[in-house]
Amino acid sequence: MTTSRISTFNTYYSVTQKHQDHSSPYCTLQWRRGQLLVKSPGNLKQPYLAVLDQEQSLVKCLKHSPINLVRIDPKLGEEKLRLWANACDKTNKPIFLHIPSANKLPKPSSSLLWWLKRCTHSIAALVLLLLMSPVMLGLVLLIRIYSPDSVFSREWHIGERGKLFEVIKFRTTKETEKTLNREEDQSITVLGRWMRKFGLDSLPQLFNVIRGEMGLVGHRCYTLKDAANSTRNDNFMAGRGELSPASS
Repeated sequence: MTTSRISTFNTYYSVTQKHQDHSSPYCTLQWRRGQLLVKSPGNLKQPYLAVLDQEQSLVKCLKHSPINLVRIDPKLGEEKLRLWANACDKTNKPIFLHIPSANKLPKPSSSLLWWLKRCTHSIAALVLLLLMSPVMLGLVLLIRIYSPDSVFSREWHIGERGKLFEVIKFRTTKETEKTLNREEDQSITVLGRWMRKFGLDSLPQLFNVIRGEMGLVGHRCYTLKDAANSTRNDNFMAGRGELSPASS
């Protein structure tokens, strides 16, 4: 595997150690056979790619690159993880956390029991979705009354073998007041507080279960914040494929 820059990234310059701190957006790119590895630079002097700092330019670069899969180091931090996840989502490129131990696990496709479990969860989620559809429709109408913002909120979580996916939930906060450095509870709506109390905001996650991204029971899915704050990446593979709706 070689360390270099994608051909479409034209603006870069060398950085010294003083730029390579925890607040720096700097990262090192490596790729092989269509897979791009985005990782922290460590103590090495590497090219800095200015176009990686903005989502719009990153989307443009990924769209015109031959890369078909991205793996990213959780040590880069929550903000960088979210930036790359959003860009990959807009370019239809799957993105995974770079977890070395994940490569040692048996592939899910080799297990008949795993497929049976997945099918069972999907069918059960579909039945629950049909049963709860009147309640969900009523919540949609109430949310529209309480807030002019979008009905659903999405948050990146970590699935099997480190794959990132967006968890779907009913919006419980005022979107216009929610900021990155502000406590979410300060902008929660009255309806949102009630939905959280009874777990109704998580009902849309049934769509995630139907799509096979998570399960009805098992270990909780980790968030990007969990990944960025964790010092042991092996913690993310503790479930070994057993996923469940993430708790708030």
